[in-house]
Amino acid sequence: MTMDAPEPTADSGESKDARLFGMLCHLLALSGFVVPFGSIIGPLVMWLIKREEFPFVDDQGKEALNFGISVLIYAIVAGILTVIIIGIPLLIAIFVFWVVMVIIAAMKANAGIAYRYPLTLRLIK
Repeated sequence: MTMDAPEPTADSGESKDARLFGMLCHLLALSGFVVPFGSIIGPLVMWLIKREEFPFVDDQGKEALNFGISVLIYAIVAGILTVIIIGIPLLIAIFVFWVVMVIIAAMKANAGIAYRYPLTLRLIK
C-alpha cells in the first residue's frame, strides 16, 4: 500500500499549465550556465510564447526578465569593481544570490504564488 502525497493546492487558483510555464520562466534563467545571456534569453522566449495564453506567465515572465537584467547590471558593476578588489566577493555574492532567488521563485510559481524578486529594477512593465 502506497500513500501518495496530496498535490499542492494553489491559493491563486492558477491552472496546472500556468503554474508549470510560470515556473519555467524562472528556471530557464539557469540556462545562463550553458548559453551566454541565457539567463535573459530563456525567460524571454518562454514569456513571449505563453504570455497571451496565461496572465500568470505574463506576470512571472516579466518578473524573471527584470531580475535577469538587474543581475546582469549588478554583475557588470561588480566586474568593474574587481579593479579595486571588492568586486570579486561581490561577484560571488551576486552569483549565490541569483541561484538561490531563481530556485525560490520557481518553487513559489509552481505553487501558483506570484513571486517578486528583491533588489529588482522593474524595467519591463
